[in-house]
Amino acid sequence: PTPSARQIVSVGTESDSYAFTFHEEELNSILAKVPAGWKVCVISVVGAFRTGKSFLLSWFLRYLEENCVRKSDENNANAADDTNQDGKKWYERVQTLNQHEGSFDWRGGKERNTTGMWMWSEPYFLPRENGEEVAILLVDTQGMFDHETTVGLTASIFGLSTLLSSYQIYNVDKRIQEDNLQQLALFSEYGRMAFEAEEKAAAMGVVESNEEGDGNNVNKDDGAKKADPKKAPFQKIQFLIRDWQNFDTEDETDIDGMEAEMQSYLDHVLAERAASDLKETREQITSCFEELSCFMMTHPGFAVIKNKYTGDTSQIDSLFMNLLDRYCQKVFDSKSLQPKTVRGRELSAVELCTYIKSYAQMFEEIGSHFPKAETMLDATSRANNANAVTLSITAYTDKMNTVAGPQSHDYHKPEDLALFHKEARKQALLAFDDMANFGSRKAIEEARDTVLQKLEKDYDVFVSLNSGRNPLLGFETYILPMAVAGISFILRWIADFTCSGWSQTCKASSDLLSHVYMAVFFFLVIVGSTKAKQISDLLDRVKAAIQLLANDGSSNQKNQS
Repeated sequence: PTPSARQIVSVGTESDSYAFTFHEEELNSILAKVPAGWKVCVISVVGAFRTGKSFLLSWFLRYLEENCVRKSDENNANAADDTNQDGKKWYERVQTLNQHEGSFDWRGGKERNTTGMWMWSEPYFLPRENGEEVAILLVDTQGMFDHETTVGLTASIFGLSTLLSSYQIYNVDKRIQEDNLQQLALFSEYGRMAFEAEEKAAAMGVVESNEEGDGNNVNKDDGAKKADPKKAPFQKIQFLIRDWQNFDTEDETDIDGMEAEMQSYLDHVLAERAASDLKETREQITSCFEELSCFMMTHPGFAVIKNKYTGDTSQIDSLFMNLLDRYCQKVFDSKSLQPKTVRGRELSAVELCTYIKSYAQMFEEIGSHFPKAETMLDATSRANNANAVTLSITAYTDKMNTVAGPQSHDYHKPEDLALFHKEARKQALLAFDDMANFGSRKAIEEARDTVLQKLEKDYDVFVSLNSGRNPLLGFETYILPMAVAGISFILRWIADFTCSGWSQTCKASSDLLSHVYMAVFFFLVIVGSTKAKQISDLLDRVKAAIQLLANDGSSNQKNQS
């Protein structure tokens, strides 16, 4: 199918109280394209409606098309240079920014275009600073602060986007105003409360569920890593100021000078204020995000904002394109690409899917109302437990596969296999306890029981696979006919040696026994001709059986001595 934006969360209307609907199949189809175990960077854009979020993301797609290491459906490297053989920059080779095909859906005008949350169907892959490749996922969100969006719905959209993203771009118009900071602080306050509740639970081990009601805490210190209490709950937030008009420099090529002005402006906006409410707003924001930054974009040109504009890039202002080029380089720079993390753990695509599902279901249940901190903690811990279950089971199967998996050829004695199982089980449970270290004790214990049950079922499978490699298994199929043939040969020899040549009874018996072992002989010849592979395996089993019996004999002698 043609790459396109896929809706992962849809938002209802006033008639259904702006109900959230999570489209799990769409999300799974996207994340399935990320190789197993690879980390994922989620870049999302939020902000007021009609401020160019989808337009910006469409340019991101063009940049990634030109500069990614490879796309999800390719194995060969793409161009990683900013210019091609024709000497043009990547954006100069884009003749039109199609509004529909190969883009997030956008259009000029004043009407809202995007509703809900949309993720691009194709991951892109870029190198990190450490040399590893990371998958890039782009997310577009419904515009906020219009006449159709309630305050609760605005906070929910902003909140869900922040929870799932590793790089959040906050699109603002012309300048960072105080209400932009207050809106950001609104959600970050809830995030801080949830994070502090989480840290309190982690520091005490795990918390009791409400059903237990005894208020006791159980401390489980099986090597579990405690999160740094000074660590911010969210990763990166960047103010992207659109239609900025106040650059001091008149040289349109002096992008470095403009970036210095951007940093100076952000420092001024976040500088400490005397008024207590302004001061608290800034402290709240800086304490909830690991990194805050700012970038400014000039107006793209009046032709772009008209309804009839169809994407002709020649009509876009040149300074806007120069700033866009620098901005794309900064966003997708190897030093900036940080995978989505939860409690310091970098998430793979499968783990990210679990968290997104848990958060989306939380918003499905509460609708446009903003979640309580306890609800957010519960959603996070539930997803964390699910990922801990998957991680521990995978650790067990990986270890056991090397010993008794489908690709293994060696047979292990039952007692040896039981020891392998015990060690692998111990490592799996350590991995689970190391990760599932906050939230309800009851929920953690239930998840741990799930792991134990699955490990026992998997062990039964490994026992069955190992039994199938027993060199003594199936010998009766060949031993019985050979024993009949051997006994028949011996009896015939005895009959021929003891009976007189004129006895018809002895002759008949001799002929009958001869026919028996000859029939068996031809039977084995026929079996051997049709089952050469099985015969070869039989010989290998005979060899292995002799070695097994010899090893058992030598070990018994050592024990007796």
